[in-house]
Amino acid sequence: MLKRALIFLPVFLAKSGVMLSLVAGAESAKDLFKAEDRQHWAFQMVSRPVPPTVKDSRWVHNPIDGFILSELQAKGLSPASPADKITLLRRATLDLTGLPPTPKEVDAFLNDKSSGAFARVVDRLLDSPRYGERWARHWLDLARYAESDGFKEDATRPDIWRYRDYVIKSFNDDKPYDRFIKEQIAGDELWPEDPDARIATAFNRHYPDESNARILTQRRQEILNDITDTAGAVFTGLTYACARCHNHKYDPILQADYYRLQAFFANTAAADKTPLVSSEDLGRYNAKLALWKEKTLAIRGEMDVLEAPHREKLVKEYFDKYPVEIRAILNKPEADRNPFERQMAWKAKQYLDPDSREFVGATPHIIDKLKGDNRKRWDALKAGLDQFKDLYPGELPVTSAMTDIGREAPKTFILLGGAYDAPRDEVQPGFLTILNRQPATIVPLQGVSSSGRRTALANILTDAENPLTARVMVNRLWQHHFGRGIVGTPGDFGFKGERPTHPQLLDWLAGEFIRNGWSLKKIHRLILTSNTYQQSSRYNEAASKVDPDNKLLWRFPRQRLEGEVIRDSALAVAGLLNPKMGGPSVLPELPPGLNVRGGWKVSADEAARNRRSVYILVRRNTRYPMFETFDMPDTHESCARRNVTTTPVQALTMLNSELTLQWAESFAGRVLRSAGSNLDAQIDAAFRLAYSRHPDQEEKKTVKQFFARQRNIVKERMDAGEPLALPPELPEKADPVETAALVDFCHTLINANEFVYQN
Repeated sequence: MLKRALIFLPVFLAKSGVMLSLVAGAESAKDLFKAEDRQHWAFQMVSRPVPPTVKDSRWVHNPIDGFILSELQAKGLSPASPADKITLLRRATLDLTGLPPTPKEVDAFLNDKSSGAFARVVDRLLDSPRYGERWARHWLDLARYAESDGFKEDATRPDIWRYRDYVIKSFNDDKPYDRFIKEQIAGDELWPEDPDARIATAFNRHYPDESNARILTQRRQEILNDITDTAGAVFTGLTYACARCHNHKYDPILQADYYRLQAFFANTAAADKTPLVSSEDLGRYNAKLALWKEKTLAIRGEMDVLEAPHREKLVKEYFDKYPVEIRAILNKPEADRNPFERQMAWKAKQYLDPDSREFVGATPHIIDKLKGDNRKRWDALKAGLDQFKDLYPGELPVTSAMTDIGREAPKTFILLGGAYDAPRDEVQPGFLTILNRQPATIVPLQGVSSSGRRTALANILTDAENPLTARVMVNRLWQHHFGRGIVGTPGDFGFKGERPTHPQLLDWLAGEFIRNGWSLKKIHRLILTSNTYQQSSRYNEAASKVDPDNKLLWRFPRQRLEGEVIRDSALAVAGLLNPKMGGPSVLPELPPGLNVRGGWKVSADEAARNRRSVYILVRRNTRYPMFETFDMPDTHESCARRNVTTTPVQALTMLNSELTLQWAESFAGRVLRSAGSNLDAQIDAAFRLAYSRHPDQEEKKTVKQFFARQRNIVKERMDAGEPLALPPELPEKADPVETAALVDFCHTLINANEFVYQN
C-alpha cells in the first residue's frame, strides 16, 4: 500500500499540518512548483471524510444529505419541501431515461404508498435499456463522438457507430468505470480477443481528420494533439491543451507533461477495418478466403491486368502529391523503415495499396475507365468470377479502432511553440510531474504486437490513488443530475476553475465510487434516493438573497432539456417512438434547402426515422438542425458541459417546423383513440400524456376557452380552402373541425415550458 501511495502524492501529514511533496523514486519537485501548486485541492489524495453531524437530522436519508444540510445550516438556510410524487417521478424518469413516464407508470407509483416506492422506481429506471441510451449521450459529448471526418469533404466513417453502441451497452451493464477506461485507452492490448475492447479503442478515433492532407507529419501531429487534449480533459478534468506550446500559465502542468502524455499514443494509428471475430474464427475465415482466392486466381489476375494501367495512374497521382520526404519513405523497403517512417507509410497506405479495402481508386472507380473490348472482357471475367460466389466467405463484421504499429514507438519531443516541425527535448511517457516525476513503467506485452504504452496509461488513470479520475467522474454524474457539478467547471479542476462547493462531499462520493467497484449505477442510486435530489423546485426569496445561484442546493434546480430529449419525449407522447436499439445510424428528414456536405440520404423507413435521437447520424459539419438549435456541442472537441441558451429560434422551431406539427397530429390521434369525442376526457388524456398529471380546474377552463376560439379559426381555414392538420388515421365519425382544434391544442402542449423543462 505504501508503494502505491507514493505514486500519487502530495500528501498531508495530518498531525503536524505540514505537507510533504514526494515523488516516487525521485527528489522533491519543489524546484518546479510553488507551494500553492502542491497544495491545490485537486492534487491531494482523495480523503474519506466522515459525514457531518447536523441539527434536525431527520431530513438526512443518506450521507449526501448530511453534507448538503451542514452547509445550508451554516448559512442559516433550510432545504425546500419534498417534491410531489408526480414531479419526482417525471424528474427521475427524464433524468435516467430521457423519456417521460407513461400514465401506467405514474399510476403504479401513486398507488404504491410504501416507504420504498421511489427506491424501487430508481432501480427500475436504472435497469431499463433506455438508461444506457440516455447516459451514453453524456459520454459521447466527452468523446467528441461523430460519424464523419470534418473538414471540407466531411466523409462518413461507416463503422464508427459501433462505438456508440458499445457505450450504451457499457452503461446498461454497469461496467465498472475503471474497466471502461482501460478498454477505451488500451482495450486491444489488454483484451485482444474481446470484440468490445477493440471497439472501445475508437474513443481515440473520433478526431477530426483531413484525410486528403499531404503533409503527413503535420497531419500525424494534429491527430496526436487532439488525442492528447481529449484524454487529458476527459480523465483528469484539467486544461491539458493549454500546455501544448508552453508551460501552463495558471496550473502546474508543464509543457513536458503535455508531451509525456502524448508519448503514450505516439505509436497509434487508425485501424478502420478491425475484425470483430475471435482469432479462431478469423483463421477459419482466412482459410475459406484462401480457397476462394486459389480458385479465382486466374480470373482475378486477368482482371488486374486490365485494371492495372488505370490503377497505376491513380496511385502515381497520389504518390506525386506527397512531399519529397514522404515519397522517400514510401520507396524504402518495410524492413528499413524506423517506427516514425512506418507510421507515415501506414497513413499513405489507403491511397497507395491496391489490396486495401480503403483504396480510393477501388474497382468501381476504375471500371468506368475501361472502354471497348477491355470493358467487354472485364464484364465477362466478372461473370466468371460470380460463378464462385458460393465459395466466397462474405464480409467480416468490422469496426473503426486504434492500434499500435508494432512494439517500438517513435520518439516524442517537446515541440517549440507546439510546431510539428520544431522538435526540442525528447520525453518519455509519463503523467503529471507534480504527481510523479518519473517516466511511466512500460511492461512488454505477451502475444500482442503493441508497445504497451497505452496499458501503462490505463493503469495510471485507474489507480485508486490517482487523485483526479474518481473525483472528475462523480462530479460529472452530479452535474447531469443537478445541472451543475460540485465543481462548477467540470472541465477545469485547476486554479482558474471553480472550487468545489462541497469538497468533503466530492471526496466522499469519489471514495464510495472506488469502494463500490467503480459502479456508476450505485452513485446514481445514492444521489436519487437522497432527500437533496427529492426537493421541490419551489423558489425561496430569502434563500435566494443568501445563495442566488443555488450552489448550496436549497431547492432542486429546474433544467431545460436537451434537444435530443425534447425530440424523444415528443415522439413518445405522440406514440411514434421506435424503441429499436443499436445498429447503423438513421437519417431523419431535414428542413427544405439544407445542403449537407458529405451527403444525407434520408432513411426510407419512417419507423427508422423515429428512433431515439442517440441513433441519429452525427455529421461534423452539419449537426441535425433541431439539436443544433438546442445547443448540441461542436463535435470537433470534447464537451464537458453544454451551453444552455434561450433563443427565438428555439421557440420558432418548436412552433413552426413541419416535424413538430406531425408530432402534434399523431399526439392528437392518440388522444382521440383513448378519450373518444368527449372534450373533458381529451383534455385530461392530453395532460396525462404530455405532463404526467391531470389538469386543474383553472387549466380546464382556459383550455376550453382555447377550443372555443380555435374552432372558429379552423372554420376560417376551411372556408379559405386551407388544408387542416389532422391525425394520420382519423376515426370515421370524427369531426374534422374539432379534431383540427385538438391537434392545435396538442401542438400547444409540447411547446410549453412544462414540456421542455425538467422540474
